[in-house]
Amino acid sequence: MESLTVTSITRAEIWLCITTLLYFLMNGAQIFETLVFVPKWASSPPETFKFLQDGKGTSLKFFWIILHSLHEIAFILAIIFCWKIDPVRNWLLALFIIHAAVRVWTLTFFAPNIIQFQNLAAFPFISEEIISRMSLWKTLNYVRVAIYIAVSIGLIPLCIKLFSFRH
Repeated sequence: MESLTVTSITRAEIWLCITTLLYFLMNGAQIFETLVFVPKWASSPPETFKFLQDGKGTSLKFFWIILHSLHEIAFILAIIFCWKIDPVRNWLLALFIIHAAVRVWTLTFFAPNIIQFQNLAAFPFISEEIISRMSLWKTLNYVRVAIYIAVSIGLIPLCIKLFSFRH
């Protein structure tokens, strides 16, 4: 590990803390959405699918796009500023890979299904296949949220390790 300056450690601390705080903010929103909003829109489909529609319900699309974008920029900056700190960098990269994998899963499974559910709001009934997919979506969402929570908890020891470099 190269010699670290106080300035480089401070920048690393700032960006890792911002990343961690944003991750916990994201977790709070995900937990709220999972415990409050998902049961609401899944309670009596297709009528309750209207809660998912832009302009007609509680669309969280822009919230999630903005929060994930800010978080991922902060995460990348944390990696950049922690790059010279081997033990932090390596674990940070591992957590980022897990995070990225879950984001890909979100974009390939969760988002397309939610869009389809939105589009079914105007239909008078939905098929058993859709109900089955909705049930799978809800179950896998618990897994997804748990992984995100685990990643955010994994950031805490990295913050502690990074702060120990000052002493």
